[in-house]
Amino acid sequence: MIKKIKEKTRKGKTSFQIIIGSFFALIMLGTLLLMLPISSQSRTVTPFADCMFTAVSATCVTGLVVRDTATYWSLFGKCVIITLIQIGGMGVITIGLAIMRASGRKIGFAQRSTMQESISAPQVGGIVRFTGFILKTSAIIELTGAALLAPVFIKDFGVIKGIGYSLFHSISAFCNAGFDLMGVREPFSSLTTYSSHAYLNIVIMLLIIVGGIGFMTWHDIGTHKLRFIKYSLQSKVVIFTSLLLILLPAVYFFLYEYSDLGIKERLLSSAFQSVTARTAGFNSQDLAEMNESGTLIMIVLMLIGGSPGSTAGGMKTATFAVLFLSAITVFSRRNDVQVFKRRVPEDAVRNAGAILFMYLVLFATGGMVISRTEDLPLLTCLFETGSAIGTAGLTLGITTSLSMLSKLILMFLMFFGRVGGLTLIYAAVSSAESSKVKMPLEKISVG
Repeated sequence: MIKKIKEKTRKGKTSFQIIIGSFFALIMLGTLLLMLPISSQSRTVTPFADCMFTAVSATCVTGLVVRDTATYWSLFGKCVIITLIQIGGMGVITIGLAIMRASGRKIGFAQRSTMQESISAPQVGGIVRFTGFILKTSAIIELTGAALLAPVFIKDFGVIKGIGYSLFHSISAFCNAGFDLMGVREPFSSLTTYSSHAYLNIVIMLLIIVGGIGFMTWHDIGTHKLRFIKYSLQSKVVIFTSLLLILLPAVYFFLYEYSDLGIKERLLSSAFQSVTARTAGFNSQDLAEMNESGTLIMIVLMLIGGSPGSTAGGMKTATFAVLFLSAITVFSRRNDVQVFKRRVPEDAVRNAGAILFMYLVLFATGGMVISRTEDLPLLTCLFETGSAIGTAGLTLGITTSLSMLSKLILMFLMFFGRVGGLTLIYAAVSSAESSKVKMPLEKISVG
C-alpha cells in the first residue's frame, strides 16, 4: 500500500513526472519573461528560440548561451536568469516544498516522496527538515561567497555594480551554472581576464566544489565534523572520487597544457580547468587552444559531472565510482562490489550501467548529428554535446552559430542532464509489478 502511495500522487502522477513537469514549467515561465522587451537592453522582443535556449541553460544550470549575458540582457533580464539558476540549482521541488512549509500547508507523503526523488535522498524520513538545511546552507554559502568576491568586483566596477556582480557570480558558481557578466570587457570571455588573479580563482573554485559535492555530503560533514569513518558510504565515495577527479586532471593540465604561462598562472589555470570542467561552466583560459587529448579529458570530466543531490548535473561522481568498482570486482573475480568495507547494492550497479549507456548514446549521437548538420569537426561537436548533457556550459565557441536543429539537440541534452536520465525513463514508463516467476537461465558470453 505504501509503495502505491509513493508511486502516485492524488492526481495520478508519479514523483518523476512531477519533477519533470516542474522543471518544464519553470523553463517556459523563464522563456516568456525573457521575451518581454524589458528583459533586453535594446527593449525589443527577443526571439522565442533564443529565450528558450537561455531559460533551459539557466534552469538546468548549464551556462551555454546564444546571447552574451552581460551586454544583451537588461537588469531585469539578468535577474530572471539568476532566479532561474537559483531555483534550478537547488531544485524546483525543494523551492516548492519550502513555500508550502512557509505558508503553513500540510506536507503529505506524496510531496515528501517527490522531494526524496528530486534530491536522491536515501529515505523519506526527515526530508522536510533536510529541505530547510538545503535552503539555509545555500543562503549562507552564497552570501559568504558574495562577500569574498565583493572586494575584487567593487574595485573593478564600483560599489553598486560590484555588489551585484559579486552576488551574481557567487550564485552562479555555487549552483555550478557558469553564467557570467564579464562580457562587459569582451563578449563571451568568461573569467579569462582574471586568469592570473589567485584570490578570485580560489574563491570561485571553492564555490564550485562546495555546490557540486552535494547537500547530503555536507549534512554528513556538518553532523560528524571530520570523523570520516562515521560518514555514510555515499559521502565517503563522493569525497574520495571528487578529490581524485580534481587532482589527477589538474596534474595533466599542468604538465601538458598552458606550458607558455608562468608558474603561478599555470598552477591556477590547471586547477581551475580541472574543477570547472565537471559542470561549472566558467573558464579562465581559451579552451579552443587546448590540444586534442586535453579536450578529450575535459569531455570525460563533463560527462561525469558533480555528485548526487548537488547543484550539478552529469552522470554523477558516485555513478562513475560504482562503474569503476564494478570493473575492479570483475578483474579480481569477486562476487560483490565492495568499498570502504561495505557492499554496494546490485541495483546501484545496474542503474550505474544503464546511466552510462544512456549518456554515451545521447552524447555521441547528438555530437554526430550536429557535426553532420553544421559541417564541423566531430571532436568539437562532441565537446558541445558533452558540455550540454553534463550541464557544464563550456564551449569551443560554436554555440552562437548553430542551427535551430542543433540548438534543440543541446536543449534536450541539457534538460536530460539536469533532471537525470532515470527520472525521464521512469516518468515515461509505467512501473511494472514484480513477478515471482523467473525465466529459464542461460549463459551468454561477453568480452
